[in-house]
Amino acid sequence: MRLGSGAFAACCVVIEVLGVALFLRGFFPAPVRSSSRAEQRAEPAAPEPSAGASSNWTKLPPPLFKKVVIMLIDGLRDDFVFGSKGVKFMPYTTYLVEKGASHSFVAEAKLPTVTMPRIKALMTGSLPGFIDVVRNLNSPELLEDNVITQAKAAGKRIIFYGDETWVKLFPKHFVEYDGTTSFFVSDYTEVDDNVTRHLDKVLKRGDWDMLILHYLGLDHIGHVSGPSSPLIGHKLREMDSILMKIHTSLLSEERETLVPNLLVLCGDHGMSETGGHGASSMEELNTALILISSAFERKPGDIRRPKHVQQTDLAATLAIGLGLPIPGNSVGSLLFPTVEGRPVREQLRFLHLNAVQLSKLLQENVPSYEKEPGFEQFKMSERLHGNWIRLYLEENNSEVLFNLGAKVRRQYLDALRTLSLSLSRQVAQYDIYSMLVGTVVVLEVLSLLLLSIPEALSNKAELEVPLWSPVFSLLFYLTLLVLSALHVIVCTSAESSCYFCGLSWLTAGGVMVLVSALLCAVVSALAKTFGDGKFLSKNPAHPKPRWSELDVLILLGTMGHVLSLGASSFIEEEHQTWYFLINTLCLALCHEIYRNCLLRDDSEPQQCPHVEEEFIRTAAALQDRSTGCDTLEPHGVSRSLTSLDTLRGYEKWMVLASPWVILTCCRLLRSLNQTGVQWAHRPDLGHWLTSSDHKAELSVLTALSLIVIFALVQRKCSLTSKVALALGLLGVYCYRAAIGNVLFPWQRDSKDISKGVIEARFVHVFVLGILFTGTKDLLKSQVIATDVTIKTVGLWEIYSGLVLLAALLFRPHNLPVLVFSLLIQTIMTKFIWKPLRHDAAEITIMHYWFGQAFFYFQGNSNNIATVDISAGFVGLDTYIEVPAVFLTAFATFAGPVLWASHLVSFLSSETSSGSALSHACFCYALICSFPVSAYIILVTSLRYHLFIWSVFSPKLLYEGMHILITAAICVFFTAMDQTNTKS
Repeated sequence: MRLGSGAFAACCVVIEVLGVALFLRGFFPAPVRSSSRAEQRAEPAAPEPSAGASSNWTKLPPPLFKKVVIMLIDGLRDDFVFGSKGVKFMPYTTYLVEKGASHSFVAEAKLPTVTMPRIKALMTGSLPGFIDVVRNLNSPELLEDNVITQAKAAGKRIIFYGDETWVKLFPKHFVEYDGTTSFFVSDYTEVDDNVTRHLDKVLKRGDWDMLILHYLGLDHIGHVSGPSSPLIGHKLREMDSILMKIHTSLLSEERETLVPNLLVLCGDHGMSETGGHGASSMEELNTALILISSAFERKPGDIRRPKHVQQTDLAATLAIGLGLPIPGNSVGSLLFPTVEGRPVREQLRFLHLNAVQLSKLLQENVPSYEKEPGFEQFKMSERLHGNWIRLYLEENNSEVLFNLGAKVRRQYLDALRTLSLSLSRQVAQYDIYSMLVGTVVVLEVLSLLLLSIPEALSNKAELEVPLWSPVFSLLFYLTLLVLSALHVIVCTSAESSCYFCGLSWLTAGGVMVLVSALLCAVVSALAKTFGDGKFLSKNPAHPKPRWSELDVLILLGTMGHVLSLGASSFIEEEHQTWYFLINTLCLALCHEIYRNCLLRDDSEPQQCPHVEEEFIRTAAALQDRSTGCDTLEPHGVSRSLTSLDTLRGYEKWMVLASPWVILTCCRLLRSLNQTGVQWAHRPDLGHWLTSSDHKAELSVLTALSLIVIFALVQRKCSLTSKVALALGLLGVYCYRAAIGNVLFPWQRDSKDISKGVIEARFVHVFVLGILFTGTKDLLKSQVIATDVTIKTVGLWEIYSGLVLLAALLFRPHNLPVLVFSLLIQTIMTKFIWKPLRHDAAEITIMHYWFGQAFFYFQGNSNNIATVDISAGFVGLDTYIEVPAVFLTAFATFAGPVLWASHLVSFLSSETSSGSALSHACFCYALICSFPVSAYIILVTSLRYHLFIWSVFSPKLLYEGMHILITAAICVFFTAMDQTNTKS
């Protein structure tokens, strides 16, 4: 079966998406879990150690607190409380930290630093899997052992107000609740007012045991404006007043009952210097944790500095405080300062319960647990504890008893720390089988693409795809039989759970059929390629193709980037790689232009790079439609040869200066946003523009950027689209002014700040209108097959609609990124690609390189924290999942998407070759498949690397998203290619 190279590449990338998805499902595993969760709840508490006599303490200790209030402030960074902002904006909290009855901690969160996994860590004490960063969008019910479930089973009444993630995790646990969506980040007032409005009536009632309040406003301000926003101070002051109200109410109740209560102030994660979170910077990991209770009496002069603990330690502490069993999957240890005021016997009892729970979890997850230092320390602690109990029961109150008790306490604390550390290292169990199957599919697709290069990049842009012969070959049936046998063996003998084994036999069989067919296709292509002696040839019609310097640069640059992904530092600073590659590309283009325009082969000056006979041959080739054309040919070459020899005056000078102009633009963009890890904290032009002192300068820059965007985009649009584009860009400025980012010329002080929903929807209408007009023109071009102009205008209008949408979603200080992107595209179109007549493959790879560079010029990095979630809610007044996810993804990957859409428009309008789009689609699929395939192999081999979760895993998610976007782009390429064929 013969397929166009574009359609073939699109099918390959779609299959590759399936392989990557299967690999990701196996790579992001489930954390360590207790295998006897249900039975563990029913088990009685571990008895107190004894030496020679049976223990008389076999039940759980009574609760330490009557009521517990958990006030969780989303995004509460530790320096917001313990730093200068806490002193300034949270005076009551600062008083409690410095002089009140409280214990303060800096709780370190683990990756990923997003809300849902952090709630699980707080309530279960376990380490959530990294894949929870994806599940955060739609939280499933939490089934593993946790404090909330234990409290409900003990008959405690729990009330919740705040982030609806809690309601999804614990759907039947609250006697009263009111959930608000956490994803509508433009709202930082109502989300908190919906929580606070219940406080007065709840605090007056006595029919509850636990009250959980989750405030979202601080986190939303961070996403929209960053941690330096003046709104942060107002929100911290509001939270301080709420804390004071709760604490005062609990103290007044204690005077009547004489039983202490506990107030917990904590954060789920912090926020980076840009306001995002999800990665591993200290600002995102370190959160404030304050335990407030009259039981924590403080003597005059007692200075308690915040201690560094793990966020998972809170679950064990809450369980002990409420008189509940510690969750079976908890890897945390008791925060000992909360019980240091209790009698020694109770202290040792609490520590023993925690150590028993951790030792059981260690036994279930570590085969050689007896050799672990923590387990040995635990056994020694138990023996010493038994000796202490014997002395205590003998009513020995001597100094020996006191010293032995102190020794046992220290031994337990050391054992808890070691056990917790050992369990934290056993973070996961990889699903190797699913990873292997996914890797095989991805590598087979890459091999098929590589072996198809000679035919796919030929003049006809077609290749013979062996669909039926491999299926009816002996190799196919043997491979399928072997894979089925291996599948049965692996799934019947695997000790741990496997996703691929959990699939139905029909689905698993379909995957094995696909793997077998791909293998046979690879073998067939391999035999054909090497049998014909064709490999890596851009045009098999020429037996000895000559690789230009630009081709060599592209090949070496692509391979160098792939190899760089094996080092964590190169992943953290990947933007430097792409900046280097595009700068080198510009220098190579400069060298090519100067050599062709100024020098002959004998180093004598000349004016043009191509001889007249070559132009004649080119024009003749255009007339012969049967031979096709492998190079990029401008329309109307026979009338007016658009090359360097025909350029005069300023056009020729612009050709000579264009690489240097592009280099200057790229250098300016590097100063706009610091990204990566090493230098992300350093000030940049973006920080200067977004500060409140420079709002006027930002406003002028925004207005100028929108004007330039209109000037660069409107040139190929229809009159209707030009008007819509102008009104849409005006609406973009009005939206940014409405939410307080920029100023209106007639309004110096933006006091009336709104959500800008109406203004944003105004722009969305024009975006949809322009996209509809472009789509209508494309459909019209299908009917009027001879009118290429209609199709050209339609593609450009679709591109214009995407540019308008990007202008709406980009932060105001990032609009110059969009301006320079359009400017570079215009310069390269008019002064590089047309005069130098690069072929479609070279132009495609240039588009890909610049698209990747502009991904980082936006301020993105391989950290999840740089994803601008606020872009997903532009124009929405409530959380709607599909448009929110689409807008967020588009805003994040706007650079690659806009450059890819410009590539389609350029090749459709500037070439008469029917194979250009097919070549572009194939090259785009190939150059995207290379890093994905290589990175899958790298992370598999480095899965036990120290930075696997903080560096390699986020990049893997980005690569997975990138290959999905590539599949969509290739499908669009193929659709446009089919339109060309019909035309």
